[in-house]
Amino acid sequence: MPIGPVAWLRATLVVAGVPAAALAVLMAMGALAAGPGALALLATVAAGAGVAWLWLGTLGSLARQIRVAAAGGGLPELTVAPVLPSVQEVADGVTRLARSLAERSAMVERLRRADAAIIEALPDPLIVLSAERVPLRANRAAREMLGPPLAAGAPTDAAALLRHPAIAEALDRALASGAVAVVDVRLPVPVARDMAAQVIPMDPPLADGGRLLVLLSDRTRDRALERMRADFVANASHELRTPLASLIGFIETLRGPAAEDTAAQQRFLQIMAEQSERMRRLIDDLLGLSRIEMNEHQAPSGRADVAAVARAEAEAMAPILAARGARLDLALTPAVAEPADAEQVAQVLRNLLDNAIRHGREGGTVRLSVTPAPGADGRPGLVLAVADDGPGVPREHLPRLTERFYRVDKGRSRRAGGTGLGLAIVKHIVNRHRGTLAIDSEEGVGTSFQVWLPGGAGSVLPPR
Repeated sequence: MPIGPVAWLRATLVVAGVPAAALAVLMAMGALAAGPGALALLATVAAGAGVAWLWLGTLGSLARQIRVAAAGGGLPELTVAPVLPSVQEVADGVTRLARSLAERSAMVERLRRADAAIIEALPDPLIVLSAERVPLRANRAAREMLGPPLAAGAPTDAAALLRHPAIAEALDRALASGAVAVVDVRLPVPVARDMAAQVIPMDPPLADGGRLLVLLSDRTRDRALERMRADFVANASHELRTPLASLIGFIETLRGPAAEDTAAQQRFLQIMAEQSERMRRLIDDLLGLSRIEMNEHQAPSGRADVAAVARAEAEAMAPILAARGARLDLALTPAVAEPADAEQVAQVLRNLLDNAIRHGREGGTVRLSVTPAPGADGRPGLVLAVADDGPGVPREHLPRLTERFYRVDKGRSRRAGGTGLGLAIVKHIVNRHRGTLAIDSEEGVGTSFQVWLPGGAGSVLPPR
């Protein structure tokens, strides 16, 4: 910045004003001859102007370097003219102060990054809120649970979570008391979750203004395990009672009246083997369903080539199709489900095909199709459909078909070899994949099952 004439004049008066005035007084009193006095006065003013120019230029350069450093230009290396040692001392002091502030700023930045890294690495979901309850940031676990962040940095479903009455009340309590508030909540969407929420007030606030921490602990697996134990005992004791009673009755018969009847023994042993197989399938399905329910709240992370999986499962159904004299029509368009668990997608297809073959018309046709199609919310995905031409299901039974052990015709279902758990397993797998299951049936025409899964079109299948 150039030195202004007014500033230079003022600085010159400060430096040379007093000696120049003294010379003028001496000349006026006759104590100093006019010639030498005028020459001395001129020299004094000239020297004062030079010193003032040097002084103002040095201070201006010093101020300019400080401004550059303050604007992010790095640490200032301040140097001034050697004829002004006092100003150099000031420059050295400013340099030391700037270095000290830079070191403290770097330490604060390291602490801030460490704070963010710790929050990000926490295994439990954590959301940082301002005093106005506005979400400021969330860690990776919270983003995975509540969806990707919006423009403000908060997960998609964070607002819905914070509006939950129990959590809203805990936020009020924590702000009012300054103490940690703990509450248990059940979140119904996108799948039911049991959560323990801790609301932790921060005083003083965090560097980004965070005033409240909401720490969520997922208790879904623990609660599901508790329910699984209770349900397994209740369901197993109820459903195993009939085949177990049959086995006990046949054993007593073989020990008694049929002890010497070889033909009866063979017939009874065949029935006992069938009942034992039914018990094994029932126990396997119960354990499988319990495992699926326990992890239902955790979305899968892989991908599945649904068309390829469907073709493999169709080939595996050949013996059951042959036993029923049925035919399987395939219409498979390449499609990939993602995120998806390929084995669970295969289980959905297996259960739906098995259900259609066993409960469809003997000698009839089962149709299996895979087609890319968007979901109701516009998300890309695919539809896998299984339809039979059997007797169909009355409309009033459709809403309950996916309940455990629900059977429209109990006698016919048991004769067909079903456990009553296949469609329940399908429902929970579809829920875990954040998909949808639709069932339609018309009596005398047949029943169709349509499963929508997130994903999209896949690569062309290799020829077989």
